[in-house]
Order: sequence, then structure tokens, then C-alpha cells
Amino acid sequence: MARTAGFAAYKALTRRAARPQAAEAAPPRPRGVLIWIHCPLAARQKAAEQLANRLIAQDEGYTILLSFTEAGTQPLPDDPSLLHSTLPDDDSAAVTAFLDHWRPDLLIWMTGHLRPTLLNQARRQNVPMLLAEAEEDAFDEPRWGLRVTQSRRLLAGFHTVLASSANTARKLQRHGVEQALIEITGPLQEGGTALTCDDALRDDLAAGLAGRPIWLAAMVQLEELETVLDAHRRASRLAHRLLLVLVPARPEDADRMAEIMAREGWRALRWSRDDAPREETQVLLADGCDEMGLWYRLSPVTFMAGSLKRGMKGHDPYAPAALGSAILYGPFVSRHIASYARLSKAGAARMIRDSDGLQKALSRLIAPDQAATMAAAAWQVATDGAEATDRVIDWARAELDMAGTR
Repeated sequence: MARTAGFAAYKALTRRAARPQAAEAAPPRPRGVLIWIHCPLAARQKAAEQLANRLIAQDEGYTILLSFTEAGTQPLPDDPSLLHSTLPDDDSAAVTAFLDHWRPDLLIWMTGHLRPTLLNQARRQNVPMLLAEAEEDAFDEPRWGLRVTQSRRLLAGFHTVLASSANTARKLQRHGVEQALIEITGPLQEGGTALTCDDALRDDLAAGLAGRPIWLAAMVQLEELETVLDAHRRASRLAHRLLLVLVPARPEDADRMAEIMAREGWRALRWSRDDAPREETQVLLADGCDEMGLWYRLSPVTFMAGSLKRGMKGHDPYAPAALGSAILYGPFVSRHIASYARLSKAGAARMIRDSDGLQKALSRLIAPDQAATMAAAAWQVATDGAEATDRVIDWARAELDMAGTR
């Protein structure tokens, strides 16, 4: 009787902690293998997306279903292999309907903040489950103060538990997880895969620009152009051969930017129309974002635009970070705030607010050792956690092999 009452309290505490969900019509379940990734925390969305993209890149025809608990998540990339669903309330009817609809082949649950009814039902349906990057504070909720037998029953559904730290591993053992099931892997990777480029073209351009300091202003909106050009003009007084690679946020803005620069007397070339930059070239204007892998590789310093004016939301900083570029950014990056905060904490990114701040940052980072220090930190952050993500992918492939679904 005590056990029944305890479990009722356990479920009640979970329901109070859960965020109410609005009903929504789920799209049909696609054919083939469906891997469900649940990410309780908005701050870990990037890691969930990176894991999803890595699984999709296995070229096995996987569909990934992503769900979140916490408000604040951002729109997902437009990819037909990447679906999103609201997590159901933790009651039997909603959970059963959710699982019957999606019929996941695997469940990868991130961090913790577990849902007892959902996970127990998934176990009864024999869904293989892995707990990834388990975090110590994800098991600090009041329900974890209940009996070890109840927490053990809940955690027993996970075939493998990947802990983010040794402290987390010890806490999970206190909650009844067998030591043999726990691996300490750290958090999953947040940074994306490095963008590709034409290596021969990159080598030719690098050879032609040898000795010239280069910086990149990426995804620049028209409202930011004046700030970027003013900072470039003033920074060029200290580094006369400084070259700006300018990439508009919208290809249709390239003509307008070219007109503005011609009127102001800039010696600018259009990447799509002219030859390679010459010694006197001050600005190289790209026509769109198709060759960002090339520009990130060429530029030791990248200003991530779309971030200087109120109402802007910023762009993913892990793209330049993965290619070892120091990062500057404006204050309006709400879409990627957690990523910029992590890079800034590591010394890989620096916020600027205006033309003066951008010019001063550029003048410091023109020195190769300064840019190299930030770039190395950026690469470290972008690649940190790759082994943990690899471990999850290996687990998923092994489980699907055993089930004969690959």
C-alpha cells in the first residue's frame, strides 16, 4: 500500500512540474525507421539538432522526431527528415495516443527531467531507450526524494545511461542505476559539421591573398551596411591592405550594396562577375550565402551580422566556429543566445554594439596571434562533445541492427 501511495505522489509531482501543452494535430508517421529524440531544455536544442542531423547524415533513411518540454525553443531547420511534436501530458491516455501514433523505433532522452508515465509505457512497448548527457541537476526535482525502488523502476527502462559528469554518475547510482549501465561521456556536441568548399579554389584564393589581413561580415542586412563599412574604413587606416569579404543576408540586396559602395568610392569587386581580388581591392562582395564554407576558411575573423539592430535575431555561430574563425556579434541574437553565451565564456566570441566597437575589435584581432587564440577556442567549443554524440549514434545503429530494422 505504501508503494502505491508513493507512486501516486511521484506521478502527481511530475504532473505539476510539466508545462501544459496545447493540443495539436500530428502529421502522419512516415514509413521506415523513426528515432525519437526528446530534449527537455531549450538551452540544449542545438545539441539535439546536431544529433538529429548526424543521424540523418547516416544515409539510412531515418526520420527524426524531436520533442521539447521547455518553452523558448526555436524553429527547426526545414528538413523533411526532421519532425517536431509537442510532448504529451504525462497521463496514460495522452501517452498511449502519442506512442501509438509515432511508434518510435528508438528513444534518446536528453539530460533528465523524466516523465514516469511516458517512459514506463515506452518500456512496456519495448522501445529501446538511452539517456544521453544526463545532468546532475536534472534529478533534483522533489520526486527524486522518494523511495529508491521507485526511481530504480523508472530508470530501469534505459538500456544505456550516458552521464555528463562523475557527480551525475554517482547520483544515478544512488537512484538505483547499475554502475555497468553508466558511461561518463560529457555533454553532446552543439556545433554543426564544418561546411564544405572547393579546396582547390580555396588554395588559389589564399595564395593570391597571402599576407593580406582578411575579415568577413556574414549575412549583412542593408540596415547594417553603414556600420560595417565605417568600421572597415577606420580599421584600414591601421592595416592598409585589410580586405573585407561582405556577404549579404539576401541575394537580392547585393545590387543595392554594390551601388552604395560605388557611390561612396569603395574599390569593390563582385565575386560572381569579376576576377579574383587584386591588391587594391578593399571589399569583395559575394552575391549570397552559397559559399560560406569558403569565406569562413579564408577569414580568421568573422562578424556575424543580422545582430546589430533591434528586432534582429542573429545567425548560428557554430558554422564559423567549426572552421576556426574568431567571432564578433551584435547584441540582438535571441535565436542563438545560448550558443553565443557559451562561445563568449570560452573566449571565442566577443559582442560589439556599434561601428566603434567593431572597429576596435577588428584592430585588435588583425594581429594574427590574437585572432588565432580566439579561433582555437571557437574550434574547441564547436567540436567539444563530438565523441559523446558518436557514442549515441553507435548505440542507435547497434540497436537497429539487433532489431533488424536497418
